[in-house]
Amino acid sequence: MAQQVGDYVVERLREWGVRQVFGYPGDGINGLVAAMGRAEDDGPAFVQARHEEMAAFEATGYAKFSGEVGVCMATSGPGAIHLLNGLYDAKCDHVPVVAIVGQTARSAMGGSYQQEVDLQSLFKDVAADFLVEVNVSDQLPNALDRAFRTAAFRRAPTAVIIPSDLQEEEYEPPTHAFKQVPSSPPGFSATRVIAAREDIERAAEVLNAGSRVAILIGQGARSAAGEVVEVAERTGAGVAKALLGKDVLPDDLPFVTGPIGLLGSRPSYELMRDCDTLLIVGSNFPYTQFLPEFGQARGVQIDIDGTMIGMRYPTEVNLVGDAKATLAELLPLLKRKANRSWRETVEKNVDHWWRTVERQSMLAAKPVNPMRVVWELSERIPENAIVTADSGSSTNWYARCLRLRGQMRGSLSGTLATMGPAVPYAIGAKFAHPDRPVIALVGDGAMQMNGLAELLTVARYHRRWSDPRLVVCVFHNNDLNQVTWELRAMGGAPKFDESQTLPDVSYADIARSAGLAAITVDDPDQLGAAWDRALGFDGPVVLDVHCDPEVPPIPPHASWEQMKDTAEAVLRGDPDGWRLIVQGAKTKAQEFVPSRQK
Repeated sequence: MAQQVGDYVVERLREWGVRQVFGYPGDGINGLVAAMGRAEDDGPAFVQARHEEMAAFEATGYAKFSGEVGVCMATSGPGAIHLLNGLYDAKCDHVPVVAIVGQTARSAMGGSYQQEVDLQSLFKDVAADFLVEVNVSDQLPNALDRAFRTAAFRRAPTAVIIPSDLQEEEYEPPTHAFKQVPSSPPGFSATRVIAAREDIERAAEVLNAGSRVAILIGQGARSAAGEVVEVAERTGAGVAKALLGKDVLPDDLPFVTGPIGLLGSRPSYELMRDCDTLLIVGSNFPYTQFLPEFGQARGVQIDIDGTMIGMRYPTEVNLVGDAKATLAELLPLLKRKANRSWRETVEKNVDHWWRTVERQSMLAAKPVNPMRVVWELSERIPENAIVTADSGSSTNWYARCLRLRGQMRGSLSGTLATMGPAVPYAIGAKFAHPDRPVIALVGDGAMQMNGLAELLTVARYHRRWSDPRLVVCVFHNNDLNQVTWELRAMGGAPKFDESQTLPDVSYADIARSAGLAAITVDDPDQLGAAWDRALGFDGPVVLDVHCDPEVPPIPPHASWEQMKDTAEAVLRGDPDGWRLIVQGAKTKAQEFVPSRQK
């Protein structure tokens, strides 16, 4: 029997090592879906999401936590459009994803046929690194191989568009003059890019000259964690982490100051405020107001992508290269600083900060302090866990209160900061690491937007995972809380109930109706036991925690304008304005409680 184009596509995916394709069916990909059905025993598996956007998020989450290329699939027209948000998330966070998309039959193109959309225009930006429409079968080897290689090496989403009628045609390999293209089988070769020696020597001079060195790391430093620690030891530096780099170094290192920025920590703010030298490794952290004042610090930056260097701070030496390889060349040139007073100050600030976070987390609230939700998780989370976070006020608590250690991983929509990826990310993470527990930290707005439907996906597939533990923790406060706080602190506007208040539902009841276990918490003293039950359960669990929406996500350095605008919001009739002020004052006051050595 002749091989159809759809069968060849599935076979080529298998040759690229693809184990699953996240997608949703439709008649624009009937030929591909049928081929996956014929190859069910050999793979790759078709993982059915509840929505194409979720399929793209799942592919992105899989890629983030596996280090491999994620693959998603959608039909033409509406299905392709639905992929965009998840693919833009991959683009903004530099994640390799291949999207395989159906299209109207070739003979109908240009005829305003049902579900016909100009997909090349639609994907032109999001898949700018590689986008191709395949119109004859002998294009396929080159098209698919380039899609995978480009996604992997440029850390970007790519897209291959295959018309529906072509998918069911007989596959014919290339017969033209380039019949040997591609000339190599599927696979990747490791690369090692190192900056010029003279530039590395200049960077060492800058770092050796500094007396108060700060390091800022992002996800680009993940492969160089050991080298970053050694640089910090030699220079006496503190290390701050951009959110996408939160899992690069564990938080139990005494010189790791934690997150930076609006969602950051006080010691990270102090590190940048007081340093005289800044080393940036694998980060494109955009908020320059949280970096040293211009002219205050000499700067060195290391990044694999030369187009991203020198954008955020006027760095003196720019090293384009792999973080691990470049730091390995730099390390022998660095002198250990004899004066450790700067390091001692950093470590003292870090110790005081974690004690502050604990006190803030234990403050009474109505009913549960959301900070305590994550603090209690930190006390008992397994050392091999993976944590996904959503966009919203819950992101603050993930950033500030979760102490990563051991081999823990964590991620979120760092650059696009879109709502709704935490649950599909968690699903992608479980397919990447079926032997590791996964925890999703989700606000109730994001849960209502995307997470509820994907509970059905969790229920459907969790038996395929060798460790079936997946805990979805919902911060249930009936408020689109982050935007509420932004209205108050940035615009001086009171909470507008019609836009901010959410329908009140029981997430636990919905989870049970989907066949999952669930726990409801409305008493802070129940939290520890609830986390123990959820993490000890042999299957997925939804933890529905009723939280106080008036616990403020106070930035590490609240500006006068932010304080003034918040006060104006209260004076303009903000609901619960008095409680807002009291809760904020109590939280902020914990920063000024003297630390006592244990």
